[in-house]
Amino acid sequence: MRKSFVLLVTGILFVLILSACGQKSQQDIVGDLNKKAEEMTSYKAKAKMTIETGNDPQEYQVEIWYKKPELYRVYLENPKKDQSQVILRNGNGVFVLTPSLNKSFRFHSDWPNNSSQVYLFESLVKDIKNDSAAQFKAKESKYVFETKTNYQHNQMLPTQEITFHKKTMAPASVKVLDSDKKPMVKVEFSHFEFNKSFDKDAFDEKKNMTLSQMDVATSADPSDSFAVKTPVDMPEGVKKMEEKEMTTDAGKRYVITYGGKKSFTLIQEKARVAEASTPVTMNGEPVDLGMTVGVLTDQSLSWTSDGVDYLISSSDLSKEELLMVAKSVEGQSAK
Repeated sequence: MRKSFVLLVTGILFVLILSACGQKSQQDIVGDLNKKAEEMTSYKAKAKMTIETGNDPQEYQVEIWYKKPELYRVYLENPKKDQSQVILRNGNGVFVLTPSLNKSFRFHSDWPNNSSQVYLFESLVKDIKNDSAAQFKAKESKYVFETKTNYQHNQMLPTQEITFHKKTMAPASVKVLDSDKKPMVKVEFSHFEFNKSFDKDAFDEKKNMTLSQMDVATSADPSDSFAVKTPVDMPEGVKKMEEKEMTTDAGKRYVITYGGKKSFTLIQEKARVAEASTPVTMNGEPVDLGMTVGVLTDQSLSWTSDGVDYLISSSDLSKEELLMVAKSVEGQSAK
């Protein structure tokens, strides 16, 4: 009888130990993610990114390449608008390429290490590690974290929900949430492979400028007409003062001035295909505007979207305010 009882207790303990071994803690998972980030040598990924901005959600196809220690290539394409851009980091610097316009900008920037990056695995892991109050849930085949974001110039998107596959530890999806926990950016990964090999010139800026040569032919619109847009969101006490239409050698240019407690100027004109693709070195930094990648300096923000060049210039607006105004320009058409 005593022997049977001992065997029963031993069996129960053995089952409990096995059960405990199968359930990892939040700390264990964070450790596994960190180990994966440290031991991997590269990855290739594909995803769909949806931006909830303006009247209609904007969808982008994203292709991400990464090779240690700091080679990056992020290809962003909006199929509906025949619009694509490449964010590149190699030994020559950080580049934003727009192949369809034959334009190339080079930055002296620490991108992507200076803020959260919604489609980069190591950035997501870093955000989880740095948030001691991160929330965690283990589902049947996924791990889900809710953590703070680290956007330098945007406090309106404070949290993100990051989901990883249990089996591979690869990201499955990311949702960036506003203060009301409403998803404003969604990234759904359709493909993710660690430790992939690359061609020798995969991260070369000249090679990547040739990726979308078809776009150069299809995007050359001879028409000068385009919808002039105005921002939906502006700092308190600011209003539209004047709008001017100008004719330049390159076509129509619209200059809208805003004043009040703070002032700024918004300039819009048709984007042109550049004659030379020599990189233009910028003193600013590349910033993700959702619909495109812009160039942010202390007193200006410029970007190209849907075949139109935009520039906001101001000595009054903070960088966060420049970004707020720029993102809301896509929300309303004035003409």
